[in-house]
Amino acid sequence: MAELRTARYGGQATAPAGEVRRHRPDYWLIVLALLLVAVGLTVVYAITPALSVTDGVTGAHYVIRQLIAVGLSAVAFLITARIPLRVWQKWQMALLIVAALGTLVALVMPVLPQYPAHRWIRLGGLSLQSVEMVKFALLFYLGTFFANRYQKGNLGDSKQTLYPLLVLICVAGVVIGGIQSDFGSTVVIVAMVASMAWLTGMPVRKIAPVAAVLVLGAVLLIASTPYRRERLATYLHPESNCLTTGYQACQALIAVGSGGIAGLGLGRSVQAYGYLPEAQDDSIFAIYAEKFGFLGVMVLLGLFGVLFARLRSIIERAPDMFSRLVVAGVLAWLSTQMVINVGAMVGLLPVKGITLPFVSYGGTSVLFVGAALGLVFQISHYTSFGTRNVQRRKDGGDEDSGDGRRLRRPYHSDLSGRS
Repeated sequence: MAELRTARYGGQATAPAGEVRRHRPDYWLIVLALLLVAVGLTVVYAITPALSVTDGVTGAHYVIRQLIAVGLSAVAFLITARIPLRVWQKWQMALLIVAALGTLVALVMPVLPQYPAHRWIRLGGLSLQSVEMVKFALLFYLGTFFANRYQKGNLGDSKQTLYPLLVLICVAGVVIGGIQSDFGSTVVIVAMVASMAWLTGMPVRKIAPVAAVLVLGAVLLIASTPYRRERLATYLHPESNCLTTGYQACQALIAVGSGGIAGLGLGRSVQAYGYLPEAQDDSIFAIYAEKFGFLGVMVLLGLFGVLFARLRSIIERAPDMFSRLVVAGVLAWLSTQMVINVGAMVGLLPVKGITLPFVSYGGTSVLFVGAALGLVFQISHYTSFGTRNVQRRKDGGDEDSGDGRRLRRPYHSDLSGRS
């Protein structure tokens, strides 16, 4: 075996500095994703009798549709895990244009009475939420954008970096947050931008104007529409509007509180019988808490915590800046959605129509989350051996990149690509 390694690396016993090798990927990503998907399917299956009564559908309607969505998500995972990352990077502008066109199509599509927002592309009995395409396309666009600025050393240049980011955030705020009334997804996109900017070391003095624009935009969005003002008032005083605007928030708190320590059990849900709106998707965490209680909630949050820790580990070991940025974008995407969804169900955040990744019912969300995880799985195949420009700590622990960010030894910040 040693002879094979020596022959492979031109007479050296180990890989030369800066060499990237393909190795066993992080299979924990698949295990954790399957566990979270299993949780979602279990809850959907358990509340199927209630949903069939309240929504007037067949008993297996939601379970079958969710199984189809999971199957399509698995196909998307395999595709994104197999197509080289450089191909996705090459087509990043085309993907963004397709996502933008999809958003425009959603804006002109007729809406349903129960879903008045222009967020979905509907064709027959199928629907596609356009913002999920936008999130996926932004992984490559923002990754390429920040990686290029990082390599050229102009992250602090207002014309090259700051102004384009401001334009992107303003467009997302107006179209997604304003016209589509999807404030939660706007926050997710902003989190993706912020995480990538921080990772590349963008100067704080340049981030401050962007943050000021975000705060001003959020205030304007809330102040300009009556229902957003009502939601803010409901968030501050949910008990005073339990029969009107605060109905979902109050019913979610009842569901969470009813679960107690160990939960009511799989077949004993009460809130799913027409009391809690969107029990199978946006409110599925509250139903889960009702069924499995505090202990079950800790297990679910623990699964998410381990998944996010694996993503962070892959960021540290990724072979180049673009790869690191893509994984950071996925981490920001999934973690922000999880925080918003769970926070809304326990009363810590205003109620927003955003799904719980892997768990909630919803084909578009499950599909693109699977595609995003496939990208991370592909990146986890590779580790850099480079160690230049990395300072070794005297205590023998983790190393420091020189800019205050702790990195593990395999990472090498000068690598521009992977072979």
